Amino acid sequence: MNRKILFAEDDPTIGSLTAQYLESEGYEMKLCTSGASVMMEFEYFKPDLCLLDVMLPIKDGFSLAKEIRVKNAKIPIIFITAKSQLRDVLEGFESGANDYIKKPFSLEELRVRVNTLLAFADDLHVPKDQNEFEIGSYFFNYHQLLLKQGDQQWQLSPKEADLLKELCLNVQGKMDKSAALKKIWGDDTYYNGRSMDVYITKIRKYLAGDPRIEVVNLRGIGYKLMIRE
Repeated sequence: MNRKILFAEDDPTIGSLTAQYLESEGYEMKLCTSGASVMMEFEYFKPDLCLLDVMLPIKDGFSLAKEIRVKNAKIPIIFITAKSQLRDVLEGFESGANDYIKKPFSLEELRVRVNTLLAFADDLHVPKDQNEFEIGSYFFNYHQLLLKQGDQQWQLSPKEADLLKELCLNVQGKMDKSAALKKIWGDDTYYNGRSMDVYITKIRKYLAGDPRIEVVNLRGIGYKLMIRE
């Protein structure tokens, strides 16, 4: 399914050329020529990204971005602007923009910015069950680096969180040590392997409050997170 872009631009030449170019790159486009119709189209079109000219008739891009942010806090927003003063750029970011591009602009540069923001948004929209885990009586929030059990909580280091997430993704199955080392440490050297062993010991201590949980050493393979019923 093609990714959808809501494009608000009152200049007919810029609007038409930009929309045609992005459509040729595989995007589904919805072009609005004034600020009056943007929010209605936002509701019905359900875009993956918004591309907003700042100087629109009826309602400007800054105002629209604020309204869009009320509806969707995470959707990427790019401003197209002829304004280059620092205060204008700052106002754009304060109103909810993720990026901006100045007129006149390169269509290729715009494509790269769109692709980058959509890829970043995809990372943020990993399904909830891939970033939040119930481990026996524990709750683990990967993004917050937080492990909780009842009233107790532990702030994990980034590597502790990365390693615990890998164990959770392979719960009741094996976590291949070499693959995990390459993913988290960047290389599966002996010294990185020893470092992982130290982190595994720390994770075992965190999880020691629930006797049903065990991190098992699979000799020559890796580790396994086991949770007994």
